[in-house]
Amino acid sequence: MKYGFIKVAAAVPAVRVADVEYNVQEIERLIGLADGEGAEVVCFPELCVTGYSCQDLFKEQLLLSKAEDGLISLLDFTRKLDIICVVGMPVQIGGLLLNCAVVIQSGTLLGVVPKTYLPNYNEFYEKRWFASAFDLNPTETYLAGTPITVSSEPQLFQTGDGVKFGIEICEDVWAPIPPSNNLTMAGADIILNCSASDELIGKHRYLRSLLAQQSARTISGYVYASCGFGESTQDVVYGGNAMIFENGKLLAEGDRYSFQPQLLVSQIDVERLRTERHTNTTFICAQRDAEAIVVDAKSKQSDDPFQLVRDIDPHPFIPSHTEMAETCEEILNIQTAGLAKRLTHTHCEHVVVGISGGLDSTLALLVCVRTFDKLGLDRKGIIGVTMPGFGTTDRTHDNAASLMQTLAISQMEIPIGKAVMQHFEDIGHDATRHDATYENAQARERTQILMDLANKFNALVVGTGDLSELALGWATYNGDHMSMYGVNAGIPKTLIQYVIRYIALLPMFSAQRDTLIDIVNTPISPELTPADEQGNIKQKTEDLVGPYELHDFFLYYFLRFGFGPAKIYLMAQKAFGDAYPKETIKKWLTTFCRRFFSQQFKRSCLPDGPKVGSVSLSPRGDWRMPSDACSTLWLKECEEL
Repeated sequence: MKYGFIKVAAAVPAVRVADVEYNVQEIERLIGLADGEGAEVVCFPELCVTGYSCQDLFKEQLLLSKAEDGLISLLDFTRKLDIICVVGMPVQIGGLLLNCAVVIQSGTLLGVVPKTYLPNYNEFYEKRWFASAFDLNPTETYLAGTPITVSSEPQLFQTGDGVKFGIEICEDVWAPIPPSNNLTMAGADIILNCSASDELIGKHRYLRSLLAQQSARTISGYVYASCGFGESTQDVVYGGNAMIFENGKLLAEGDRYSFQPQLLVSQIDVERLRTERHTNTTFICAQRDAEAIVVDAKSKQSDDPFQLVRDIDPHPFIPSHTEMAETCEEILNIQTAGLAKRLTHTHCEHVVVGISGGLDSTLALLVCVRTFDKLGLDRKGIIGVTMPGFGTTDRTHDNAASLMQTLAISQMEIPIGKAVMQHFEDIGHDATRHDATYENAQARERTQILMDLANKFNALVVGTGDLSELALGWATYNGDHMSMYGVNAGIPKTLIQYVIRYIALLPMFSAQRDTLIDIVNTPISPELTPADEQGNIKQKTEDLVGPYELHDFFLYYFLRFGFGPAKIYLMAQKAFGDAYPKETIKKWLTTFCRRFFSQQFKRSCLPDGPKVGSVSLSPRGDWRMPSDACSTLWLKECEEL
């Protein structure tokens, strides 16, 4: 394991029913391939040594003894390999025949896990041949010449890197209380399922949902391998399912109904799972009394440089295309409900919003409109204020004016140039110096206007700042940093663009569609320094602090999972590919770490605002950090990248 990742594999070998020698050769071939791929653990289907569909042949002693010979062959084959192999086979323990998963590594039999829940319906009659783990008393026996104790007690297997995995077999996961519940509560990071599930209409969809839910509920990785082509098709067909999940997310899936053997390989982020667990107090409470036997294995040794082979989404805040509309609507509903509660609680029928023609103020205004419409309030109670300054361009000004006019809200325009120049004179600042004083004076003047108008009209100032700006501290302290309710506080900049695009396509906003699309396409800027000679935006935020898609990526993994710069850097390279050179990613990651720590003082006194997603910077619940915390460790790791 490196960077918290462990490479796992689900294998679906070719089988011949009751032909143990052939089956073992195919298993060995896939073990070799998995080892060559660098997998640390490989999971095979249920009873794959003999074939799952042997039926009454499981009563034949010849088949059972040959299965044990097959295990001896597997032990010999793996003698020089570090990969951990989990293989399904029948095992005789005294007078019982058990459907088991055997765990082998480097020629050693590490353990035997018997199946607990046996199906006895439709075409499945496992109880005709096998006993349940519940029927087994702890028994010391010899298997493939190895002394071993087989029992129904929960067992965990631990690699040299400390990764723990548990095993359940097919029907076990369909039980009301699957063995994986206890195994994960006892510390299993990953569950392996040796399965043999036939195909029926609609079953695969249900199975995938079941495994995703079990992986999510237990906050675990889940590796599922089910038997496929070669099993008997006398009454049913086996599709050869292979799936790998991580905390409910499908990382990889094989090809069902393939006529060829399959090896599905992916990487599970154990560090991410453990972070989820130790921040989930419900999980912590549930696991306190769980116990299991722990069997030590060793880690796979390799001199090859680490490679991240799993896909990494470059935009973790952005929903998939199929979920986009639903997600955007949910975001708007959360924002609307939050603002509506604040208005009804304060008996307020007026709000003041500073409208710049940019993304954030546009979304805040649209949320105000939705809220007023839902509450049955007159839109004229929404007071939109444009405050052109030294850097305001015609494009943003005209978009702001058009938006307010077509939405039929109250509209005010208050230029700030004269007041700011007077302020510069009062404090003795040279107006030709376009420094922080020059910029922040404009932001604070605008906030003063909004606050005073709120007093005048008995209104609330609705804040426009977003999650990305809060993370970077890209706000003027006691300027645009301050409001009476911040509706955008939980939404990152990259997501705001999609929400506005969604709104633009709604029939009720058809009159604003062209303006909204142009706002989305306008370069992001605070417009605090003069435009260029052609009147275009000169001060572009992403030129100064870096691309928001990078910062949102950094923010998500830093805040959601507590990852350090080295791991985030590795993942960003994989996620963005050739879009950004490594040096560029390092530069802006360093900027992110530096700004995130230095700007905490702004987040420590944020106005109220609704949480929208799993990542939030509210100082009252989601992110509590001293304003004077040191960034030394993070910046040093950035330097070493």
